[in-house]
Amino acid sequence: VQVVESGGGSVQAWGSLRLSCAASGSVVSIDSMGWYRRAPGKERVLVAAISSNYKTYYADSVKGQFTISNSRDNAKITVDLQMNRLKPENTAMYYCAVSYSDFGYFSQNLGGDKDAHWGQRTQVAVSS
Repeated sequence: VQVVESGGGSVQAWGSLRLSCAASGSVVSIDSMGWYRRAPGKERVLVAAISSNYKTYYADSVKGQFTISNSRDNAKITVDLQMNRLKPENTAMYYCAVSYSDFGYFSQNLGGDKDAHWGQRTQVAVSS
């Protein structure tokens, strides 16, 4: 499975960005998809996740601010993260991951599912 992120960049506080992730290859049985972030000096954490049947998980810090969505066919999955009302504390490297793991397991492994397929990351920088 190949995973490629896009859509990061620099934005002023209260602005919006949309991150997009494209996963291709053996994706038919992918059940869980998510976005993680690693802020400077901190551990990587799960920000938002979505299952193949559209269950969602959001970290408390982004509820009401971020929205995760996905679309798929047999050859490709797209996972988007719409980020609104951005704040400087949202500045981080953002990573997309997809996994065959059950969503319950995936969404509880807040540091990252060891069996997931990861993208290269994309930088989000929010200035005040």
